[in-house]
Amino acid sequence: MRVLIADDHALFRDGLRSLLEARGVEVVGEAENGVEAVEMARRTRPDAVLMDLAMPVMGGLAATRLISAELPDVNVVVLTASEDDADLFEAIKSGAQGYLFKNLKADELMHLLEGVMRDEPALTPALARKLLGEFARPSGPQAQRSPDALTEREQEVLELLVDGITSNRDLAERLVVTENTVKYHLRNILDKLHVQNRAQVVAYAVRHGLVDWRGPDPR
Repeated sequence: MRVLIADDHALFRDGLRSLLEARGVEVVGEAENGVEAVEMARRTRPDAVLMDLAMPVMGGLAATRLISAELPDVNVVVLTASEDDADLFEAIKSGAQGYLFKNLKADELMHLLEGVMRDEPALTPALARKLLGEFARPSGPQAQRSPDALTEREQEVLELLVDGITSNRDLAERLVVTENTVKYHLRNILDKLHVQNRAQVVAYAVRHGLVDWRGPDPR
């Protein structure tokens, strides 16, 4: 796995680099602001960018939008101290593949990053519930494009994603198909819904009523 770190705190970058390299991850560069992050992403084409939000010159959200639009094969994962729900929602809308807090345990961070390499969203269960709750709210008139019709199997995959089953292995087991077949269906869903990653698929599906989602159990 090749990772670019974008954070304006040198000590944090040093610590994160040491952690990643100790786990066999190649750190291809360090950026201290959003402009550097975009330029380095263009030059190094990492598998993932660990993106802070509050940085000088250009913030993490703006950099995420640029990288996601220009380099769709580069996964941006926000790694931040911000617990503001608005930042979470905006990051996913901007194309981020995940949103993680800096106080995350090392093992959990690595587990989620490994999932990103399988195109799985890097979200803790609590943040996934917040995301679903936000996008399930009714919104004003929608000017977005209508999605192309999903096949019956694609609809099944979509419903499983919204239920929180996001790994290729778990999806394959539930559908009794191979992981390659799961990847094929997921690629079709992304194309038809005009979104960039699984987190955006779930948000879009809930907001537009493509699945029957009733929210988290209140108990």
